[in-house]
Order: sequence, then C-alpha cells, then structure tokens
Amino acid sequence: MATERDPSDLLETLDRTEYEERALERLLELGRTTAPDLSEATGIPKARIYGVLDELADAGYIKVIPGRPKQYQPKPPAAILDRAVENRRQSYESYRAEIESVREEFLETLGPLYERASEDISPTEELFHVVDVGDPSEAETRSLYRDAAERVDVLTKSFEYFESVEPAVADAIDRGRDLRVLFLDPSFLSAENAAVQERTVARLRDDYPDVAVRFSATRLPWRGTIADPSMAYDSGRAVLLVEEEEIPLHKRQAAVTENPSFVAGLERYFQLTWEYDTLETDPYS
Repeated sequence: MATERDPSDLLETLDRTEYEERALERLLELGRTTAPDLSEATGIPKARIYGVLDELADAGYIKVIPGRPKQYQPKPPAAILDRAVENRRQSYESYRAEIESVREEFLETLGPLYERASEDISPTEELFHVVDVGDPSEAETRSLYRDAAERVDVLTKSFEYFESVEPAVADAIDRGRDLRVLFLDPSFLSAENAAVQERTVARLRDDYPDVAVRFSATRLPWRGTIADPSMAYDSGRAVLLVEEEEIPLHKRQAAVTENPSFVAGLERYFQLTWEYDTLETDPYS
C-alpha cells in the first residue's frame, strides 16, 4: 500500500504563503467556518486571518458566505487544482504581454551592446555551450520540443527523464510534430535501466502511439535530442551528452548547440543508425 502524503506537503504545490496553506488545509478539514474560529484552530493571528482568507478567496480556492459573521468554505480539491492551473496560465499570459510590450525597445537598446561584446568570439566558441546534467539540461530539452517546427529525434538509453519532459512531448505531438525515439538495445543495460526502458516504451506505445520507436543494435557513443535538423544547414537545435560511465551523472555536463551544420551531422548519425543498425525484432513484442 502506498504511503499517504502529508496534506501540507501537497498544498505546497499551490505555492501559497505558510499562513494560506495552513488556513486552506484546516478549512478542508472543517468545512464552512468563521474567521475567528479558523484563527483559533490554526494559530494564525486574528490581525492576519482576514487578509489570509481574502488572498485565498481572490485565488479562487474558497467561497465567502455573506452573513453576520461572514463564513468561509473551501472549494473541492479538484476545483482548487483547476483554479491553480488557470491562475498560473493567466500569470504567464500577463508576463508574456509585458515582455512583448518592451521587445522592440529591448532589442534596439541591448542588441548593439551584445554585438559589440561578441565581435571577438570565435566560430568554435559559438559551436555550443554547456549546461549541467539534470534540471538545466532537461529545461533545454523541453524548449526543443516546445519550439520544434517539424520534428524531434531522440537518442537515449532508457529515456529515464521522460516524465520531466512529458508535457512538452505531449504538446509537440498535439501540434503535429513528428517524434522518433531510438533506444539502446536493452541487453546492454543494467537490470535497473532495462526496467526503466521497458516502462517508458510501454508508456509511449499506450499513450503516444504516433511516436516511432526503434532499438539500436550497438552501443551509443552519445545521447541527446535533435530538433528540426536540416541537410541544407539552415536550421536545427540539439542537446547532447557524451557517454562517460566513469563520471557520476551529477558531475556531467550536456552540450547545447544551435549550429545548423553541427546539428545536421548529429542527425546524419541518428538517421544511419535508425535505418541500418537497429534490432530486427522488438525486444518487448
């Protein structure tokens, strides 16, 4: 049986203040109540409780029942989560509008500064930059899916980071982007990684049947994600990680490149492996 999560831990997902989380949790336990009673039940000072409740009401998490005194009632948990998503969406749209309002001035003012400072950068230095493996590399990978105009190719051992990029993957598929995933032959994997790969392959086939999947018959010298490669060398981005088993994952770095020629070379390797060096039989059929 799965261990039950602490309600206060789950409420942290809503990104509210400590008092607001405490008040909402107690309201969900008590149902409808008054501000003074909630103050006593939570230990939130009476001078603060009305402001806390106003914030929760403004966020759409509770209802205010008119009367003398007023009462406060929580909305159902599902409604709270839906409102949290909507609040974040509205916040994002407001932020995007703010950015767009200064875009022209931003580029006109800061663009020349950047160009002057970049005059001495060599072509080699512009080939790629590095980010730490983990959250930074996963953030770069999600941006490849979000910005892809046509397709994304993935070269991976077991796609162990799939859950962290899944929303971006789903969005890319919904927008009609082609996605191919080239896994490593599971016989080369540890039992732990093979189990992860099997679960991920099952998820892809069950939930994203349009994703093409194959398995490399030989070891992969690098892993990565390629978006919109072009053999005309006029587009493409990629994130790649060279295989270095002796180096702990938390000490590794991933390379990020927007050099179209370099991306075309990575895609060429992917395509040759996809066509001529994959398993003839499906290991999970």
